[in-house]
Amino acid sequence: MISKRVPVSFPARSTQINEVLCHLGPLNSPMLPLFIYGGASTGKTSIILDTFRHLKRPFVYSSCRTCYSPKVLFESILNQLAFHKRVEENGYVSVKKCEKPSDFANFLRESLVNVVDILKEKGAKMNVKKTSAYTWGNMVYLIFDDFELVREWDKSSTILPFLFGLYRMLGLPEVGIIFLSKVSPDSYYSNSGHIEPIPLYFPGYSEKDLREIFMQKQENSERYSIVLKPFFRVTRQVDELSIAFRPVYEKYCQLLNDPGSNFSWETKQKREDAKKRLYSHLAPYIRSSLNEVFEISPLDTEAKADEVKGKASSKKRGAHDEELDFHMSVSAKYLLISAFLASRNPATLDASLFDPTGGLDGRKKRKKCSEKATEQKEMAEQELLLKGPGTFPLERLLAIFQCITSVEDISVDEEVDDDDGAPVVNQVAQYDLTSNVLLQVSSLCNANFISKGSSCPLEGSTRYKSTVSEELAMKVARSLKFPLSRYLFRR
Repeated sequence: MISKRVPVSFPARSTQINEVLCHLGPLNSPMLPLFIYGGASTGKTSIILDTFRHLKRPFVYSSCRTCYSPKVLFESILNQLAFHKRVEENGYVSVKKCEKPSDFANFLRESLVNVVDILKEKGAKMNVKKTSAYTWGNMVYLIFDDFELVREWDKSSTILPFLFGLYRMLGLPEVGIIFLSKVSPDSYYSNSGHIEPIPLYFPGYSEKDLREIFMQKQENSERYSIVLKPFFRVTRQVDELSIAFRPVYEKYCQLLNDPGSNFSWETKQKREDAKKRLYSHLAPYIRSSLNEVFEISPLDTEAKADEVKGKASSKKRGAHDEELDFHMSVSAKYLLISAFLASRNPATLDASLFDPTGGLDGRKKRKKCSEKATEQKEMAEQELLLKGPGTFPLERLLAIFQCITSVEDISVDEEVDDDDGAPVVNQVAQYDLTSNVLLQVSSLCNANFISKGSSCPLEGSTRYKSTVSEELAMKVARSLKFPLSRYLFRR
């Protein structure tokens, strides 16, 4: 029953759902640890939770995003197993204080044994009464979501092997462990001797899959395809698309429900004419919604940005901001600048250019070169200039991006004092720069801001090249108040 119902709720995921069900097995079947991985918004969490709810199997769910440290994670799991809620009546205290992994392993085993005994006792009572209502079984499943965030924790080198080896340490056949991650198992490999979890990959949705997802509850899906197609070129994440579709879909329904619209879908020619009319009417709304797909930021971001902009405009600046002809999120702008720097600067200068203690200021300390050395340098620079923008690997792009977004010194020259003399934080600090960077890189490639070349035979990795001009790069940098000239090697 569940094997037929769940795939209907999650189109294009029937293969993955069947594999999950095979790993879970029948009621009371022991299972090895399962590692489910895939990109953001690919249905991992929703499918797992929906499957367990309909199978009516007890599980403990913990997200490593909300449980942001080992202590919070350990206590969250123990609280759920003890049916304990932190409320005002108990002073928001956990059932047990636990910070050390060794203590957690002992407490967890004790709690799991108690829960399993309760389940067995209830199962025995149901069997005596000869009722078929009991379907819980004796298994308890521990689900760790957003598991890739554990790598950023303090002492992650010990926490990761501990969690992977938890199944072996517990030694309870009634316990199943499932890890949900956005990165592959290769990122977690270690020589700790633990039992490797069984990997299960959730691929990204194709255009056909997304169409099936959004059209599953719509009649006459052909009429709605005009709304879907432009968005697939920007993002493939269901959560982002659902937000972008909402305003466009409302306008679309208003137009179709208008008695004076006179749309006809009888023949192929009339259908094509209706689609053209619909697209011309929806084009302005589609463009604004595409901008919303790029801009992923907190709700109060715009208010804070306007406040900073208002204070900054009261002061005279040497250079004024220029409006871009296109909309792009802050993180995408920084990636575009990072790609431009990676193409224009030699890789050997990255350490000095992006060193907060050095940078281009360190050039003043260099001794004056000889005339011959200067000529050789100019010839080399001319040769590099004729070659055009250079290529770079993805790792170098991400390293430059990390440097220019994490070093706070880059905004010192751009701070603006308010009327009271207090510094105003740069607009960059108000934005969330930790969005899906790889998605942004893919979007920049699709928009032809970055070109994707062939793989390097020596490195074995794909190389990229910036296609934007210096004028456009400077324009983007000015919109961010970013001092691009300080990090650009002039040839």
